[in-house]
Amino acid sequence: MSLSTSFLGSTLPTPLVLASGIWGTTASLLVRAAEAGCGAVTSKSAGPEPRRGHVNPTCLAWSGGLLNAIGLPNPGAAHEAGILRQAREGLAPLGVRLIASLFADTVENFGQVAATLAEAGPDFLEANISCPNVHSDFGEPFAASAASAAAVTSAVRKAVPGIPLIVKLAPDVPDIARIARAVVEAGADAICATNTMPGMIIDIDSGMPVLQNRRGGISGPALLPIALRCVFEVHQAVPHTPIIGTGGVTTGADAIAMLMAGATVVGVGSAIYYRGPEAITAIRDEMATWLAAHGHETPAGVHALAHRSVSYDAIPTPAPFPV
Repeated sequence: MSLSTSFLGSTLPTPLVLASGIWGTTASLLVRAAEAGCGAVTSKSAGPEPRRGHVNPTCLAWSGGLLNAIGLPNPGAAHEAGILRQAREGLAPLGVRLIASLFADTVENFGQVAATLAEAGPDFLEANISCPNVHSDFGEPFAASAASAAAVTSAVRKAVPGIPLIVKLAPDVPDIARIARAVVEAGADAICATNTMPGMIIDIDSGMPVLQNRRGGISGPALLPIALRCVFEVHQAVPHTPIIGTGGVTTGADAIAMLMAGATVVGVGSAIYYRGPEAITAIRDEMATWLAAHGHETPAGVHALAHRSVSYDAIPTPAPFPV
């Protein structure tokens, strides 16, 4: 059984990708994720200037998953570039690729941040245009419309023409397929689908939202059906564009479902909260076991299976439960 996967011209040892902001605060943590079984790792999103993020409480576990409004804390692109250089040195012997995530408050700044991070030589850039937790700071996310998403993509592509570009989309839009087509036409080489879903938890004893930011992004198991739908629709819209399927993946079965929806590789994030530091290794091994049991030699064997034209009338009706 080989889990190696082709992604944007590179061969990854596994189809698992560390999602941005999970273990991405230092170079050593990125390397740790690689050693655990990731084929690529994504750094924490960096912006034009240092940013402290929101004050506590910023994260809450609830019955359906996690709710967070961390607020994009980061040391700024110039400092982040140094972390990326250190990470590359540790990742190279493992054959694991580095994705540098970035955000900005204006279209022009997206290009400037991308150029700064590109100096560190990451394998890929990821433009995070969809963070739902800084609306009051920056206004409407760039992922909210096809025009603004395409404008950011074009600016980053112009600033850094030589590094493959991934654009991270939002789930809470009327037509994610339309936005996916727009960013691909503007120069995106791959899509990350999807970011967290905006939500809120209220403490009924105080009558107040729990998070200081009031609303935050939903991740964990509750996000999985939404992320699968997003990946499915993006693949339908741009079938030849690689997709990082991200959102709610906590088991190998979840990762297989992402591949079947149309993902090329699978992002892993909040699973580390639920299953501990061993989550990535466990998901990798569960994927390998399932694929072998079902006669697939590589993950490519299940890619986009959910898009087959199958008549549900041809599927046998399950036997009724005994009364």
